Amino acid sequence: MKHPRLTHLDARDRPSMVDVSAKAVTRRSATAEARVRLPPAVARGLRASGHRTRKGPVFDTAIVAGVMAAKRTHELIPFCHPLGLSHCQVDITHPRGAMLIVRCEVAVEHRTGVEMEALTGATVAALTVYDMCKALSHDIRIESVRLLEKSGGRSNFRRPGSSGARPPRRKRRSARA
Repeated sequence: MKHPRLTHLDARDRPSMVDVSAKAVTRRSATAEARVRLPPAVARGLRASGHRTRKGPVFDTAIVAGVMAAKRTHELIPFCHPLGLSHCQVDITHPRGAMLIVRCEVAVEHRTGVEMEALTGATVAALTVYDMCKALSHDIRIESVRLLEKSGGRSNFRRPGSSGARPPRRKRRSARA
């Protein structure tokens, strides 16, 4: 069985940035999600405080961090192309129980996709929640960081069940860039 060729290797199997110059410029978008599981007492305390800690507003700070990270993905991941994002939105919800849902939606008019920007934005927002809450507990877990959907390139992808549906909107904060 023939294995697909990895795109970030050149003809000599050396690391290489993908040449996208021959691709068409299209609108490309992606949505990623990270889940942050809080210990029950921490979740209750955060709800009671309006999602604030002594470090400040947890959701607002994480949203800003997620947007900044998505915009700078190419500085973190060696073969990502620098992109001038036309849209980046991070949403954080605390629908029920001890789980926070962090979503990052990203779009651009370009020759390459934005999956890595969406994944980076969601992950850094989740890490920021951890950082702001770690004084309350080190039992916080970041889990199931994943791509939910992408469109606009050679292949589109939508995770079954994601269908653009949003999580419940209780205690939602968001930012647009």
